[in-house]
Amino acid sequence: MYDVIVIGGGPAGMTAALYTQRNGKQALVIEKNGFGGQITHSPKVENYPGFAQISGNAWADQTLEQILAQGAEIEFETVQAVVPEQDHFVVTTEEGSRWESRTVVLATGVRHRSLGLPGEEDLVGEGISYCAVCDGDFYTGRDVCVVGGGNSALQEALLLSEKCRQVTVLQDLDACTGEPRLQEVLFRRGNVRLLTGVHVTALREKEGALTGVCVQSKDGSRQELACDGLFVAIGLIPENDSFASLAELNAYGYFASDERCLTRTPGVFVAGDCREKGVRQLTTAVADGATAALAACRYISEKA
Repeated sequence: MYDVIVIGGGPAGMTAALYTQRNGKQALVIEKNGFGGQITHSPKVENYPGFAQISGNAWADQTLEQILAQGAEIEFETVQAVVPEQDHFVVTTEEGSRWESRTVVLATGVRHRSLGLPGEEDLVGEGISYCAVCDGDFYTGRDVCVVGGGNSALQEALLLSEKCRQVTVLQDLDACTGEPRLQEVLFRRGNVRLLTGVHVTALREKEGALTGVCVQSKDGSRQELACDGLFVAIGLIPENDSFASLAELNAYGYFASDERCLTRTPGVFVAGDCREKGVRQLTTAVADGATAALAACRYISEKA
């Protein structure tokens, strides 16, 4: 019987495990992919206190080492269900494992939103990417497109502009929504161009590899853009549906919980980007992790 089972190994989940262990309780972190979450896609983290600059991967590795040193346990499996019992919870996974815990912290994070176009899934890794940090080097000296106009898309484009011959930013709105300073830095680069008011309507491929995209303007005109790579940065989607019976979801699928990280189910807490919030940053994720873990430890003490 664990004191806290944390579902998700991103910044919020790892911080929850750290605070659980520091409070004399035993935590198990169950992660289905890799520890670190979205921050591992950031090559330079420059707004986290205590570090002038650190890569997201390095931050994740150091934090994982820290929680393991504190005694937290980890498992790489996919959680299928969390079922409340009389005085505890049963967590089961797709792999067939079963664990029991006095409390649960849901730190499920988010995933990248796709374009939803025919053939998109087949072209992932063959020209389509959702992470310039991961795949940008493959397109050095080549032409790429970036879909999106928010901060994430502009940051992707900025990184790619340092490697690629030509970067074309495709935004469906009439203007980008990213920070003005970021736009200023990006669009003064000679190898970056911006097309606004356009939708990507189709993908072009040859022999299983991306060769270009079709875009349509608001006036109905269409054009084809040749490119070797397409980087999609149009938002994130929470993966909370499996836990809707435990915690209320808002209209966008995020957990409807405030900074206290509470849910409608006593003993279940939420933390990180999966929760509705105005700011999604590394700092706010770790803050949630601390809050949720302390709330879980308090709940256990009050039940004793």
